[in-house]
Amino acid sequence: MKNKAVVAGIIALILLGLIVFFCFWAGKKINETLTGTNETTETAQTPIGEKTPVQPTTPQEAQQIYLALGNPGNATPSISNADNFLMVNNYYALSYNRSRGTANWVAWRVTKADMGSVSREDSFRPEDRLPKSWARITPSDYTGSGYDRGHLCPSADRNGNPDAMAATFLMSNMIPQTPDLNRGPWAKQEGYLRTLVRRGNDVYIIAGVYGEKGRIKKKVVIPENNWKIAVVVAAGSPVSAITENTRVIAVDMPNVKGIKNADWQIYRTTVRDLEQKTGYNFFSNLSPDLQNKLKNKMDNIND
Repeated sequence: MKNKAVVAGIIALILLGLIVFFCFWAGKKINETLTGTNETTETAQTPIGEKTPVQPTTPQEAQQIYLALGNPGNATPSISNADNFLMVNNYYALSYNRSRGTANWVAWRVTKADMGSVSREDSFRPEDRLPKSWARITPSDYTGSGYDRGHLCPSADRNGNPDAMAATFLMSNMIPQTPDLNRGPWAKQEGYLRTLVRRGNDVYIIAGVYGEKGRIKKKVVIPENNWKIAVVVAAGSPVSAITENTRVIAVDMPNVKGIKNADWQIYRTTVRDLEQKTGYNFFSNLSPDLQNKLKNKMDNIND
């Protein structure tokens, strides 16, 4: 009898434990249903570009963010693609052109988190990520040429931390610009885009060059024109939030003397016009209908 009582007690304890566990489990599920949350949805990884954008911590994340609108010309990290060679760090993505000795274009995004108070340090230096067999353009290659080492991704867009600032001084991010262009309308538009960020926007930017009007020391192509496209979205918005009403600012500036006092607005154009001059296909990750509407827009806001 005593053994039967012990066995019965154990069975009762097991049943009681099962009942407590079931009640706990059922209560949790009911709570999840009411609040609309559960562990699976809280920890699931959503692709970048489909959620509030974050600051990239790896080149892979950076590529997803900075090329979220598309990869013009389909640059690749293949050594056989020497004139359209894709390189990405945490701060921008670019297509390098070995024959020109400069980038074809550089793409990046500016948020408030990217801007800070790090002082500018002119740490110009060769691009050490290029394949070993390729010649490196050095800061001294521009010396005495009459052209500035002009940033495509500006240092002031990356003064939130020292590493980001330093990355903008790699020679792969430099192009020969006349001082009047670099310190005139080009700089003015850079400052204006940062003003838009301070007003509560994120700005996706791609900037590049086309044409050839000579070479510096027979190495670095001097571009005829510098172009830039900026897509302005509300701070924290994913690329999927872009609509036909999204502001798109495209400019095409001649690389000449005598324009230092010019307003940047006089060089506004359409993305479609830049496609015709560069051969690139911009906004390729957007729907064809949305692409068409954005590419034909001419920005006319003056503020």
